[in-house]
Amino acid sequence: METLRQSRDQLLYAEVYISDMLSLKNIFLQTQTLKKLNQNFGVPFLLVKKKDRVVAFASLVINEKGEIAFKIYEDSLSDVEKRNFTLLAESYFRKNNTANFRNPEQLKSSISRMVGWLNIG
Repeated sequence: METLRQSRDQLLYAEVYISDMLSLKNIFLQTQTLKKLNQNFGVPFLLVKKKDRVVAFASLVINEKGEIAFKIYEDSLSDVEKRNFTLLAESYFRKNNTANFRNPEQLKSSISRMVGWLNIG
């Protein structure tokens, strides 16, 4: 999914790259009213942009049952936009077979490393 997908309402959907992490960190901290990332940040895998500004992302997390799930963090999507992004993220989540998407222990390790790395700066 290297290419961006664009919807009629000018939303761009893309995979997350390392260069996106500062924007994602800021969305998470603002929406969760935190000063530092925690394990709920997860491992981001998809994002939404409006006019070159990241406005939402989907992140792999470990749910209360210890299973791999994803969570959407956003700061300015309408209900319809959020529902459409959730459906896209759900489809991507089901189709991906890499370790972070299928192995809870691997994902826990990846989350810990990512949160630690992003909290340094």
